[in-house]
Amino acid sequence: MHRKSRGIVSLRLLLLLFTGSLILLLLVASLLASMAVFRGYIVEQLEGHANDGAVAVGLSLSNAIDGRDPVASSSLIDATFDSSRYLSIRYENVAQAFVIERRDNALVSRVPAWFVELTDLPLEDFRAEASVMRGWQFLGTVEVTSHPGAGYQDLWRMARRLALGTLVIGGGALLLLYLMMRRALRPLDGLERQAEAIRRRDFRFKAPDAGTRELARVTYAMNQMAGDMGALFEGQGKLIAHLRQMNNEDRLTGLASRSAFDQRLRVMIETQESRRQGVLVLLQLAGLGDFNNQIGRSEADAMLQAVASQLRTFERLHPGAFTGRRAGAEFALFLPGAALVDARFWLQSLVMELDGIYSDRANGVDVAVHAGLAAANDDSRVSGLFEACDEALRQAQMSRESNCKVFDVTQSTQHGVEQWREHLQAALENDSIKLLFQPLLRISSREVHHYHVMSRLEIDGEWVAAGVFVPMAERFQLMAQLDVRVLDRVLALLHQHPALEFSITFGSSSVADKAFREQIDQMLTQAHGVRSRLWVCVAEDAVQHRRTEVGLCVRLLRRLGVRVLVDHFGVGGVPFSYLRNLPFQALRIDPSFIHNIDTHPDNRFYLKSIVTIAHSRGVEVFAAGVETAAEWHIVTESGVDGGTGYHLARPDENLP
Repeated sequence: MHRKSRGIVSLRLLLLLFTGSLILLLLVASLLASMAVFRGYIVEQLEGHANDGAVAVGLSLSNAIDGRDPVASSSLIDATFDSSRYLSIRYENVAQAFVIERRDNALVSRVPAWFVELTDLPLEDFRAEASVMRGWQFLGTVEVTSHPGAGYQDLWRMARRLALGTLVIGGGALLLLYLMMRRALRPLDGLERQAEAIRRRDFRFKAPDAGTRELARVTYAMNQMAGDMGALFEGQGKLIAHLRQMNNEDRLTGLASRSAFDQRLRVMIETQESRRQGVLVLLQLAGLGDFNNQIGRSEADAMLQAVASQLRTFERLHPGAFTGRRAGAEFALFLPGAALVDARFWLQSLVMELDGIYSDRANGVDVAVHAGLAAANDDSRVSGLFEACDEALRQAQMSRESNCKVFDVTQSTQHGVEQWREHLQAALENDSIKLLFQPLLRISSREVHHYHVMSRLEIDGEWVAAGVFVPMAERFQLMAQLDVRVLDRVLALLHQHPALEFSITFGSSSVADKAFREQIDQMLTQAHGVRSRLWVCVAEDAVQHRRTEVGLCVRLLRRLGVRVLVDHFGVGGVPFSYLRNLPFQALRIDPSFIHNIDTHPDNRFYLKSIVTIAHSRGVEVFAAGVETAAEWHIVTESGVDGGTGYHLARPDENLP
């Protein structure tokens, strides 16, 4: 799990705050310096005003009027004081011993009190004295104090202008700085998104080119590194896919190879966890040797590829079915959950279609298509099943015409198609569904990672495993109903067990159903408190055949915070490079790769390769179908994150 680290501020904001603070500091310092200079100028002006006033009044009392006359002196002082430019005027006549004084209060109008306290003009500096003389006779002194109100008003007016200018210049500078930094650092956004994409192991994102030399170098290096890493992982994915194809696919037809088909069939039939009923089919193209000799090898190869294409079409029509090429002219097909009588009907149609493909290209060569069928039950072994199919095939080959034969058809007790439909509908209507829980254990601690939920349906009084009824439920488009009911129960369990996590598997037809996706969207939206502890498994086969619908479903689940697991990984043939486009968190290796892995070095190499590339992309890898200690030992050495299987824990109806 990745822990997403978050910084307190972005680099752009940090640089903007730092540079902007310097600009504001300089502007404020400039403002204070200007105010200090202007305050000094005001003080000088008021000092000069007081001195001029004292001299003017002294001269007037000495020459213009008689300073010895109290009435005349008082009239002069009143006229001067009424100009409101002075705080006080005091004339003390020592010759006639009288004093004339006029004083105003120091209140300043239209200026805030806090500004007056802040500037605090010195009143003692605004006081001046002058002597009053009459000829050579000393009459007294005149003391004049300038009123600071005009100075405060001039200071306040200048302060507002300077503050406004500072705001305009500072705001413009900050805006210009922001635009310049935004343009210069814009490539960092691309680098951040690219780093996040690399964390998600998505190397396709390219950061845009930068305008500055340093960032341009970093951007180029990051893009080059992302491209190289993407090419490296792409190459690894292609290598793994190629190795899987070499080990598990027939090179000519692309079908499963003989060993891969037998291994998957063995898991289906013999393992305790998967044990399924079904029908095995062997198909033989009679006369292929003559076809090859007379018409040519290239035409024979083209015909085999056409046959394989038809088999794949048949496979898609029957959910869960898989095919393989066993030898030059022999193909194998397994239909899980199918009744023998229904399989015979389907195979008769398939044989006729293949006969048409074969005959149309034969050009006179005597050819035919033969098929042998045998039913698998709970006690079947792969070797015995192939022997039964071989016997049926030999019976079919007794005829020169294309046909199919069934081995021991009278012993089959499986349900027919219509019976399956009735049983499934009845089980859903009666809600005859039982849930089993199998823990998935972490390898590192042997603790439970989550519980995988498996459903059972009651049919004819017996609880039937999903491996038996799911192919038929998929065929009849009933999986969506079942998945909705299972999801509803699991959501209730998540509420009841807040410490546990669960996983459920959605059927291929469910994922492709738009109504189903809308319904689970509503259900999971309402379960916002518990859905983060839910895992949804989607089979790789569904990804291969329903890529668009699966993509819509997976993105819906991830938007709601539900984790997604690709199930049965390795048998669907989907390239790992395609899976990287889906936001899934884990994959579970198909049991066919785990069964007897201690004796299959090719599967061990494939598993280790998958673990390496998956972990490099932050994807967990789980193993399914671990049934022996030897298998578990190999799985743990391969670096797998966890596993399930009867060796680790059996499914149980009860939770701890």
